[in-house]
Amino acid sequence: MKQLTLAKKVEGVGIGLHKGEPIHFSLEPADPNSGIIFYRTDLDLYIEAKPQNVIDTTMATVIGKDVHQSISTVEHLLSAVSAYGIDNILIKIDAHEAPIMDGSSASFCMMFNEAGIAEQDANKKVMVINKEVSVTQGDKYVKISPDPDTHFTFSIDFNHPSIGFEKFHHHFNKANYLAQISRARTFGFLKDFQMLRSRNLALGASLDNAVVLDEKKIINSDGLRFGNEFVRHKILDAIGDLSLLGMGFMGHYEAFAGSHALNHKLTLAILNDPQNYTIADLQNVKDSTFQGAFA
Repeated sequence: MKQLTLAKKVEGVGIGLHKGEPIHFSLEPADPNSGIIFYRTDLDLYIEAKPQNVIDTTMATVIGKDVHQSISTVEHLLSAVSAYGIDNILIKIDAHEAPIMDGSSASFCMMFNEAGIAEQDANKKVMVINKEVSVTQGDKYVKISPDPDTHFTFSIDFNHPSIGFEKFHHHFNKANYLAQISRARTFGFLKDFQMLRSRNLALGASLDNAVVLDEKKIINSDGLRFGNEFVRHKILDAIGDLSLLGMGFMGHYEAFAGSHALNHKLTLAILNDPQNYTIADLQNVKDSTFQGAFA
């Protein structure tokens, strides 16, 4: 199986979640073995998508050199990149954050469909998880364990009438991702939005790009896209965060009340010990299952 990039450049405009300003961006083909690279056109700054470049995980995954030379909220776009099996891509953005679009990754998926996917003259690589690696914080945890395929299982438990306990298992491949995960929107609580706006943040947040809850109910007039949209979005985020490993993986990711912070710690923990994984050339492994993931 060969590495993948885009067949052509595509461009878009979206609103930034925090500043509420228009963001112009383009998704472009990149050379084999170059990986996922962001480029801040306003700063002439390249930022590689890798765990070592994560500088904040408080409310989103932020990559860069420091707070002034960074790109925030990259997880939704990276989630779509991962689902399409894209190994090499140049993402140009003229602002400090990726556009929020509708709060899911569906818009990015549509852009990838428009661009088309092209094979490159280099073999695809995959990270094969050799042993369980886990990160815990109180009763919260994220972990990854060996598996001949790629799976995500996530559980959440919110003390809210519209959420409560939700659990979802996702057999990761492009078709399943588009049907089960890509349209799941980010969510938040009205009191938190009000607090953030008092700090001049979340200025671009609206009912058009987030599921918003007050103390008792969902306030979006159109309701949910899935009965368990909340936990599905958590998987969307996790797929994006784990893409910072630099390649797809064969393993089973599991989480209870996971977060960007725990996902980041997990990627670092995986890479910290070479015995945790093997980098396999897909020409040298039984890769029929993995090839099918991106059909």
